[in-house]
Amino acid sequence: MNTNCEGHRVPDVPLRVLRGEDEWRTTTSAELFGGRSVVVFALPGAFTPTCSSQHLPRYEELAPALREAGIDEIVCLSVNDPFVMQAWARDQDVREVTLVADGNCEFTEQLGMAVDKRDDGLGRRSWRYSMLVRDGTIEKVFAEQEGTADPFKVSDADTMLEHLSPGAAVPDRIAMLTREGCPHCARARQFFESANLDYVEVPLDNAVRGTVVGAITGRDSVPQVFINGEHIGGADELERRLFGEGGAPSPRTAS
Repeated sequence: MNTNCEGHRVPDVPLRVLRGEDEWRTTTSAELFGGRSVVVFALPGAFTPTCSSQHLPRYEELAPALREAGIDEIVCLSVNDPFVMQAWARDQDVREVTLVADGNCEFTEQLGMAVDKRDDGLGRRSWRYSMLVRDGTIEKVFAEQEGTADPFKVSDADTMLEHLSPGAAVPDRIAMLTREGCPHCARARQFFESANLDYVEVPLDNAVRGTVVGAITGRDSVPQVFINGEHIGGADELERRLFGEGGAPSPRTAS
């Protein structure tokens, strides 16, 4: 494994790039990287645990901040065939990251990042790393250290963003437990829209709502809002958190 590739050109090989939901195009390294600033993160394989739960999702989350830091494209590369990568993109609801299938391991081999995973039944795969490429030249590499089966310490999106823009603000992680037809949930949505904040809504079925909400928050009503791991509470608490004691203009509520 070669971790000393900074200052070198990226390998000049054909690449299979997913554009849109189902359009695979064969392009070249020169076309993908030439005249642009590109972040690449490579991982052992689609659908594998760390790749699906942390590596790809966080790059999706931080894509707007990375673009604000001057990045033209964010590329996820894996030694998988295009069909597997396409299925993974759908499973992960990928919208911000470009997936590249290095099915023949050519790019990975020439970069010196191929590893032997035959003991795990995976053949040749990519080591986990990230790199910053400007106009085809590798400017910075964050490669995981050998020693464990699948380390994940430095190739993450937060490390890359900190390198590009030290101290850059990252978006809050916001989730809200809701139920269909809840007027207070509608109020909370309006508060988020007024504050221009993105959030993930977790709708709960009536059969399990009480148990789930009670187990997680100790309360029995929705919405229940969480920001960066902190339990904020319901719509009233959210309004005070976002707008202070004066509150926001009264939004319309669901009937």
